[in-house]
Amino acid sequence: MDFYTHISLPDIPFRFTYEEPILLLGSCFTENVGVRLEEAKFQVDINPFGTLYNPLSIAEALSFLRFPRPFTKDDLFCSGGLYHSFRHHSRFSALSAEACLAGINQRLEYSSAFLRKCGRLMITWGTSWVYRLKENGVVVANCHKLPDRLFLRERLPVSQIVTAWADLLEKLWEVNPRLKVLFTVSPIRHWKDGAHGNQLSKATLLLAIDELNRMYPDDTAYFPSYEILMDELRDYRFYAEDMIHPSEQAIDYIWEKFVGSALTPAAWELLKKCEEIRKAVEHRPFNPESEAYRQFILQTLLKIDRLNEKMPFFDFSKERIVLKSKLK
Repeated sequence: MDFYTHISLPDIPFRFTYEEPILLLGSCFTENVGVRLEEAKFQVDINPFGTLYNPLSIAEALSFLRFPRPFTKDDLFCSGGLYHSFRHHSRFSALSAEACLAGINQRLEYSSAFLRKCGRLMITWGTSWVYRLKENGVVVANCHKLPDRLFLRERLPVSQIVTAWADLLEKLWEVNPRLKVLFTVSPIRHWKDGAHGNQLSKATLLLAIDELNRMYPDDTAYFPSYEILMDELRDYRFYAEDMIHPSEQAIDYIWEKFVGSALTPAAWELLKKCEEIRKAVEHRPFNPESEAYRQFILQTLLKIDRLNEKMPFFDFSKERIVLKSKLK
């Protein structure tokens, strides 16, 4: 007997490989997946503008990466003793304009070059609600805790999202024709919108992605992270204490579904080898002075060497340092 609803994973027309660098943009769920890909030694660049939530801000970030222009002090504002950018997450905010711009522009230059060489783009939309500055109507990526009276809040229509992204995708393919785009909707509920507002928001995102997938069936796809949490994991034990964010167990489950659906068989085998090495590095023996543990470390270093022979771009420098320190 089945006691829960199974989500059928769609057939992705392209898969993720270790040879194709992956650029990830979007909500904090993007970072959940991106960090795990990075730990598994994939070539990734995660959220070069920081965490972004709405489709228009993510599209604008990609437009900046397509044809980068350095940000200047005119692009910043000062509030609470810090300099901020309305196009960036607060992780780029700094005590001085120079420090803020240095972080923004260094990342912009790096990620713009990364976009041109990457083969996969993973986009996670979090909400279709946006905040516009009343003074100029511009959609902001982050309000930086400024007063609500400065903004107009609205929900984007499906048509506006589709139009903006269809235009963007065509332009991205001009600079990188081999780019394949995987969309997903964040399973994190935006409870500030209320239960009904959150459902309308997620439905808008899902409809927009479905339309884009119909327009570009060979170059775009969808992974159902939202549906997996809402249906397969339909229980509050799979949520964090705030009852909004997924728990670590839920993220682990969605990650397993993702790698099973999105990776090539060869990439899946390499990922398992990287996971074995990670667990070996984290292993805590009963007797760290024993000869058996010394041999275990040497065997792990040998596994790293052999894996690096096949995949020279795998960076195991940190793992080597940790393992060699244990030999001493």
